[in-house]
Amino acid sequence: MHTFYGRLHAPAQSGRKALELGSLPEWNLADLYPGMDAPELKRDIAKAGADAAAFESRWKGTLAAEAARGADGKLGEALKAYEALEELIGKIVSYAGLIYAGDTSDPKRAKLYGDVQEKMTDASSHLLFFGLELNLVDDKAIELALDADPGFGHYRPWVIDLRKDKPFQLEDRIEQLFHEKSVTGRGAWNRLFDETMTELRFDIDGEKLTLEPMLNKLQDADGAVRRKASEALAATFAGNLRTFTLITNTLAKDKEISDRWRGFDDIADSRHLANRVERSVVDALASAVRDAYPRLSHRYYRMKARWLGMDEMNHWDRNAPLPETPQATISWDEARNTVLSAYHRFSPEMADIARRFFDRNWIDAPVRPGKSPGAFAHPTVPSAHPYVLLNYMGKPRDVMTLAHELGHGVHQVLAGGQGALMASTPLTLAETASVFGEMLTFRSLLDKTEDRRERKAMLAQKVEDMINTVVRQIAFYEFERKVHTERKNGELTSDQLGKFWLEVQAESLGPAIKLREGYETFWTYIPHFIHSPFYVYAYAFGDCLVNSLYAVYQNAEGGFQEKYFDMLRAGGTKHHSELLKPFGLDASDPAFWQIGLGVISNLIDELEALD
Repeated sequence: MHTFYGRLHAPAQSGRKALELGSLPEWNLADLYPGMDAPELKRDIAKAGADAAAFESRWKGTLAAEAARGADGKLGEALKAYEALEELIGKIVSYAGLIYAGDTSDPKRAKLYGDVQEKMTDASSHLLFFGLELNLVDDKAIELALDADPGFGHYRPWVIDLRKDKPFQLEDRIEQLFHEKSVTGRGAWNRLFDETMTELRFDIDGEKLTLEPMLNKLQDADGAVRRKASEALAATFAGNLRTFTLITNTLAKDKEISDRWRGFDDIADSRHLANRVERSVVDALASAVRDAYPRLSHRYYRMKARWLGMDEMNHWDRNAPLPETPQATISWDEARNTVLSAYHRFSPEMADIARRFFDRNWIDAPVRPGKSPGAFAHPTVPSAHPYVLLNYMGKPRDVMTLAHELGHGVHQVLAGGQGALMASTPLTLAETASVFGEMLTFRSLLDKTEDRRERKAMLAQKVEDMINTVVRQIAFYEFERKVHTERKNGELTSDQLGKFWLEVQAESLGPAIKLREGYETFWTYIPHFIHSPFYVYAYAFGDCLVNSLYAVYQNAEGGFQEKYFDMLRAGGTKHHSELLKPFGLDASDPAFWQIGLGVISNLIDELEALD
């Protein structure tokens, strides 16, 4: 129902490390429900089911007639009731999802999550007819109703958006079957992936770690530690390869069946439709990034290998810190003040919204066994507020992740005014505020840094983050294209998946990085491949867009902040072309992507000048 806007980058922190980090906040979910056994939750679950059934009984089969009545019709009343049900169901599902993310290994939480998924799928099956039936109403009748009925007209952006799905919708009973079987189909395989991943343990020198702390060791200053971490990751991934291969094959086939029935031409077209972005725009982005590999990632990694005193780096050296990189742990208070200060410098309003997340316990920061890896911001529902999950370990990248997720959070708060149906932003634009928040934080820190060595380390870190966000994510997109294309010809073996992975990584990373034995299994841990096929290009889209936006901001004499907040407040009510027009930007122009990629190239130029 709702997207966890997250990113990639366990045992609890203890001893000296915990003291260095300071007191890390854990979220308070009572703003949704007081607890898993709360009577309010049980009441709302029952209410959602009963109200959804009553809604279907009241409105099913009436929408065309209501549209024909013009000003006397009740489509506005129907849509308002539909939105209220979506809000209620969304609140319940959000709570269960957040409780589960806090500890996926807890059987009680897992049961609540599974039970809620089933019951809310049953409830929402009663609502499924609404969008399908509304799309069967004649275009002219819909337009007249939108003009005649102010209550219905309020939802014009949502109705127009809904009708873009019309060519791909199926007969009602087939849609209902797809919907109900999602619990035992895609939903079940997603849950298997999550629970398998959180149960994995990686053995390094006799210590068994969960995924997050092990991935963190790939950023260790000691090359021997990085190598051991990579080998431990590869060993555990290889030991579970059959499971991950089966999950990938099953979900790819599930998607192929759905796409075939709906009539999508290209394997990624359903994602493009959901993102409300044209295939030609994404193709232009992917092509521009692939063409830029030599002057971005290939060039940077040649420089980095030289800085590390290597002819070529091993794959486990890709995120190694430079000798100039400060190794001190960044406390939570310092991270908080750094991000809020950067946000305030851009806009006091932005900082005020972000501060609520700290003051009101909307953030869960500690690393814990069973906790979901990575980081995300969940919008929940407009009647409540977003929540942010982190696995904070005091690294510079963790500070940037905090800035990223708070950017999502600010966006979600501002867009909430559009209501449950129109607040949600397409993924391509959902990454805009998060990446912009990172850029503000980076630029604020860079402006304060005068030491040449520290400046070099900061620039290198930012370039690596941008390569990870743009180059690496487009490589992920190309991997998914290979997987889903070849899956049409039959099941894929683990060897085939590993081969595709190595091909796209070698092409994107370049000759300065040697992909050693074991790396062919590293596709297994990327959750986006499982939860949201073809999600990954949204990161590259957002990063390049923000680079262009930031260039406009730097050159603007005034008024940028107001236009920026208008863009965030719009939520899902406007197409990307409408949102970018006030800034003089056009994502459909192939030259647009060169602006964003040029920002990365210029940072690498600056690094070369410091070398």
